[in-house]
Amino acid sequence: MAFTFSTARVLFGPGTRLQIAAQAYRLGRRCLLVTGSRPEGCAWLADDLSGVMDDVFVMPVSGEPEAASIAANALSARAWGCDVVVAVGGGSVLDAGKALAALVTNTQDIFDYLEVVGRGMPLEHAPLPLIAAPTTAGTGSEVTANAVLLSREHGVKVSLRSPGMIPRLAVVDPELTLTLPPRQTAATGMDALTQCMEAFVSHTASPLTDPLCRDGITRAA
Repeated sequence: MAFTFSTARVLFGPGTRLQIAAQAYRLGRRCLLVTGSRPEGCAWLADDLSGVMDDVFVMPVSGEPEAASIAANALSARAWGCDVVVAVGGGSVLDAGKALAALVTNTQDIFDYLEVVGRGMPLEHAPLPLIAAPTTAGTGSEVTANAVLLSREHGVKVSLRSPGMIPRLAVVDPELTLTLPPRQTAATGMDALTQCMEAFVSHTASPLTDPLCRDGITRAA
């Protein structure tokens, strides 16, 4: 059976979040920190980054990332001279970080790159290096090669996709999930369970993914 397996470098374990600033410093000096709608929850990381970076700009994301706002924010980040992106949050935040990292270095209209409603062109240049740290257990966005964006004018969610969009580093610290409300913890747990089941019965399942799915289903259930 032929299959392809590719993922980011992953740092996993309690406390690994404390390595984010040092890892980001290895990748750049002007950091864009993408957070959820309450950036004060990442104040600890903004402080860590400010201690080693030349400059840090915090960009909160509220709700699902919209194509138009992502394009505008990428333009601002490019003008500011951003050279590394750190995204900490749920799947929408991580998708926003991946899209921003891609669009800072790729300057065509965003719809040139979007699938379905756009031209689906490949990226001309490598995205900025990105560190992704999930605060929910479910989407797996920290190791995937696409960002799901809302095109409000078309009323659909579509992907910006490129192999180069896989984050340079995924920092998976279970302690980042401890402040989630119980309802959201349950919902993201169901998301994780569903994705494991989906991958297990997929026609593209492989001897490599099957054991991971079986173990994930057992743990999530």
